[in-house]
Amino acid sequence: MPSPYRAIFSAPGSREFSAAGFFGRMPLSMMGIGVVTMISQLTGRYGLAGALSATLAMSAAVCGPQVSRLVDRYGQRRVLRPVTLVAVAAVAGLLICAQQGAPEWTLFVFSVGAGCVPSVGSMVRSRWAEIYRGSGRDLHTAYAWESIVDEVCFIFGPIISIGLSTAWFPEAGPLIAAGFLLVGVFWLTAQRATEPVPHPKSQHTGGSALRSRGLQVLVATFVATGAIFGGVDVVTVAFAEERGHKAAASLVLAVYALGSCLAGAVFGLLHLKGNPGTRWLVGVCAMAVSMIPLQLAGNLPLLAVALFVAGLAIAPTMVTTMALVEAHVPRTKLTEGMTWTSTGLAVGVALGSSAAGWVVDAAGAKAGYAVPAVAGALAAAVAFLGYRRLAGPAATGGRGQDDRHLRTDDDEHVA
Repeated sequence: MPSPYRAIFSAPGSREFSAAGFFGRMPLSMMGIGVVTMISQLTGRYGLAGALSATLAMSAAVCGPQVSRLVDRYGQRRVLRPVTLVAVAAVAGLLICAQQGAPEWTLFVFSVGAGCVPSVGSMVRSRWAEIYRGSGRDLHTAYAWESIVDEVCFIFGPIISIGLSTAWFPEAGPLIAAGFLLVGVFWLTAQRATEPVPHPKSQHTGGSALRSRGLQVLVATFVATGAIFGGVDVVTVAFAEERGHKAAASLVLAVYALGSCLAGAVFGLLHLKGNPGTRWLVGVCAMAVSMIPLQLAGNLPLLAVALFVAGLAIAPTMVTTMALVEAHVPRTKLTEGMTWTSTGLAVGVALGSSAAGWVVDAAGAKAGYAVPAVAGALAAAVAFLGYRRLAGPAATGGRGQDDRHLRTDDDEHVA
């Protein structure tokens, strides 16, 4: 492990909570694609599969920020454990209904409950922010490390989920994902020494963290970015199935995540100067451009190469996003602020996976890659329009100021 990464793990308990976060985040890459694989095997309907995956993502988008707001007030352990038990119970209901051929409406009901999962990545990043607050270099490396962990999840998660569902039984992928969630959350919340101290309700003034104008730009852009990811997932499964190698979809998606993982590892070693808002804009535009070659891929090897290149822009953009959230959101709402970016992604994944499913059913898998291409163009457009809110001096709420200072700084900047 390169020395900057060794340095951040000198903090007591850091290895343990990061490892727990890895298990807790595996469902992020396993559940949606697992449901798509399960439903497509049981019914052959990608439209229904995409709609259920979208329902999962939309439920997470609605519930995630509310869970994180409660975490900021009451602590991780008190909130995350009961929420996780509810989500796992809903996953069990979803799998039983799918296996028994229950009416479609029951699948959607349980998908809503299964989507009520905590944003484990935000919980882990808030622990890093608590440890290295005021040390920008170490925090940059810590965020880069967590982006690497995210991508490792996306490398192995689809392989496990799709592989088990195709080789074992259709419900195996979502079932194992629920197990990972249960283990990860309970292991993480057992580590009390590194848990951020909750802030009493009296400190939570000014409403939601989303009142930050800078955070609004990040979330809006991430809706379109999530549509890229959701579209790529669904269409890649269909693309591989059309060519008679459905199980290979997990390997192709793993290559996509591998590109991001390698880029994130290198990015974490850099000591960058200059405006992070500019780096973020470049990253979003790079993701948009990288969707163009997917339209030309005629076989799985070429698709894997195109997705590997596309993945190179992901992790650096995500790392920069977390730094911008930390700068634009008050400390008492940091977990909620980080979760809002995940919410934007979840909404986008819902829209992208649903749209891609219907396009695949109507026009075939190759036509489906138009969905992430359009989403990339929208992401770039939103990023350009909102860039001025991020390019100037950031509000320093993430370093301890209250909402009043945050609103003042944002208003002055926009003016």
